[in-house]
Amino acid sequence: MESEPEIPELVWSAKFSVAHSSRNAKLPGDKIFLPPSALEQLLAAAPIVTTDSNLSHITAFDPFNPYTFASERQARSQYQDRHQQLPHPLTFRLVNLSNGRVVYAGIREFSAEEGEIVLSSFLKEALGLEAKSTESSRKGSPDGDTDTADGVEQPEVNGTSLQITVHAKQLPKGAFVKLRPLEAGYDPEDWKSLLEEHLRSNFTTLTKGEVLVVYGGRASNGKREEFRFLVDGLKPEGDGICVVDTDLEVDIEALNEEQARETLKQIMAKRQKAPGTSQGSSAGGSVDLFKAEGGQALPGEYVDYELSSWDRTQSLEIGLSAFDEEDEIDLFVSPYSAQQRVRPREDEHVFAEISSKYPKRIRLQPTNVELENAEAIYISVRAFPSEEPSPTPKRFNLKVSVYDPNSTSTLDNANGTNATQHSPDEVECKNCHQWVPKSSLFLHENFCLRNNILCPQGCGQVFQRRSETSKTHWHCPHDTFTGNTALSHQKHDMLYHTAQTCPSCEMGFPSIPTLATHRVTECPGKLILCRFCHLQVPQEGDPTEPLNPELLLSGLTPHELTDGGRTTECHLCSKIVRFRDMDTHLKHHDLERLSRPAPRLCRNVNCGRTQDGVNKLGDTRAGTRKGQGPGNEIGLCSVCFGPLYVSLHDPEGKALRRRVERRYLSQLLTGCGKAWCKNEFCRTGRKNTTGVDKAIPTKDAIPLVKPFLEGMDGRGYQTPLHFCTDEAAQKRRVLAEMLSAEKGIEGKGGYGMVWCVAALEAEGGDLDKARGWLKGWAPQRSEEP
Repeated sequence: MESEPEIPELVWSAKFSVAHSSRNAKLPGDKIFLPPSALEQLLAAAPIVTTDSNLSHITAFDPFNPYTFASERQARSQYQDRHQQLPHPLTFRLVNLSNGRVVYAGIREFSAEEGEIVLSSFLKEALGLEAKSTESSRKGSPDGDTDTADGVEQPEVNGTSLQITVHAKQLPKGAFVKLRPLEAGYDPEDWKSLLEEHLRSNFTTLTKGEVLVVYGGRASNGKREEFRFLVDGLKPEGDGICVVDTDLEVDIEALNEEQARETLKQIMAKRQKAPGTSQGSSAGGSVDLFKAEGGQALPGEYVDYELSSWDRTQSLEIGLSAFDEEDEIDLFVSPYSAQQRVRPREDEHVFAEISSKYPKRIRLQPTNVELENAEAIYISVRAFPSEEPSPTPKRFNLKVSVYDPNSTSTLDNANGTNATQHSPDEVECKNCHQWVPKSSLFLHENFCLRNNILCPQGCGQVFQRRSETSKTHWHCPHDTFTGNTALSHQKHDMLYHTAQTCPSCEMGFPSIPTLATHRVTECPGKLILCRFCHLQVPQEGDPTEPLNPELLLSGLTPHELTDGGRTTECHLCSKIVRFRDMDTHLKHHDLERLSRPAPRLCRNVNCGRTQDGVNKLGDTRAGTRKGQGPGNEIGLCSVCFGPLYVSLHDPEGKALRRRVERRYLSQLLTGCGKAWCKNEFCRTGRKNTTGVDKAIPTKDAIPLVKPFLEGMDGRGYQTPLHFCTDEAAQKRRVLAEMLSAEKGIEGKGGYGMVWCVAALEAEGGDLDKARGWLKGWAPQRSEEP
């Protein structure tokens, strides 16, 4: 096969002034904006590519028809089989004329002002137009001098705008890159996911010697982690590589042995700080149904638990109780699924119980949409920190159990009612609302009125007159919340009456519960597991705009909608399909699989072929559609019927029956002489099977053949035929019987004999490929009508 001709190198260069614009803040990675005139110049300079003038690849084109051949050739001659083509992707080499720095870049848009170029922050740093954010990544000019003011290089040199030279440069596809961390202690959970997402979203090229900044998850201070790497080695060797449409191997090595030791030391120290000591928070871990977990949490710290298995048809109750009811211990719950990837926290959770009353309960039912496709349930317990830090951990008790939402006791407790029945001899005290016997009501009221006091604001709580609780009891003037401690009042004001800002999208919210709802639903920074790239990435999108109708209908996130626009080849029909349309495409295949007509087996029991021919794309009538069908009415494939065929006009089939009789007698009396034959109605086949070569007299052979001839009377041809066949077809028949005896997917059904024969015929006798053919194109026995 002839190789495709190489596209000539694109030769183009121009000078542009660096734009004084804030648009560079919107540019990620190594992207640039060029003016529209640059696109026109690039198209004019694009190399000319000669295409193949062969016309045989045109659909429905008949090269043997002189009329279509002449018309097609005339139409093609208008294009001269030559056209200009820009390389993909377009990459450029940028040179700062004032200091000689060089960096490679990819194009984002041709929308800059004429004569100007818009650079991303990364490119400005690489070209020396902005100071590095850290001293370790600063790269000065060759002579060590920089012309900066307040950390930013002056945009003018000698009264003129700074000029950047842009060269079109086609870079080779990268195969390997070596990254060296600029700081010790880098320890993200998944380097592969982090780097792949960052490079795919932000970069077209990588330049040797530049500093790559990768953003990770949130650090302990609430800000995103930042990892800085030096690009220290590339393959193929050179100053830069292209990272689009290539498999890039990444190697991360420390700058030196001292940094490697420091990194290992910090990672070990971090892991040794895990909770679980007698004076600190509990370690958390897995939690079992019906088994209570006792633990403790230092103020401000979380203890994380995980419920990994439960009966998905039953309702769950997660209960939390504190040893000291004045402690403020909160309960947070989030399902772990493709749409929820983080541990529940105060400002990011799906369910929470943050009141000041115990026991605290969160109830989950199988109908909760949040539990759909959940792999586990994450549970976090947090002790609320007071203004005065305390080294004493707060003790709690956590229990997960199954409950019946339809039971009477459950409904009463859920509604806050008291199911206790009172006798007719009991009355309710009007002061403390306790039920006491009528006979002792006078004495109880005298004592109660002297010692107890009812909340004057009408919340119904009763306090002792001289108790501290009556003094610290509070009512929020903005809502209906109440509490009995100063800590609960402080917690309520912080949770519900303190403005919050989302750390991912900078949106403002009036309270922490509204912020938490935003962060687990519409926030662009919410982490998901993309169903297409299989990476843990932000879901993206704009929370201030209404949802795209396509997002609502498809159930995809903005990231998945964009990522799902990439195309791939269907493994069944080889058509090019978008990732996000693949499920629908495969459902069409499944519908075709169930409605496809079953193959018709060759009537010869020794043959492993079908009558109509089968192809790799599941067509059970492929041979017949091509005019290669059996061409007979007795149910034999074209190969088995070949020796019986003559051009004699035989409407009643008498001559055909005589040919079948002679074929049987020839096999029984003399045999076929084939070493592989296993046909029981053949002398050679019996010899190969039993080892005994015994001839059958003609008078005994004719009665053996007669039943098969009687079955050829035009009433369905139900009797089988026993003709010798080729070795490949005989082996496929045996393999089909073995394949038909196997169980199907998940031990169900299996496949019928006719489909197994068809699969082996389509795949040329390859057993493994035949199993794949059956899975893609054949219905199982339980699915057959």
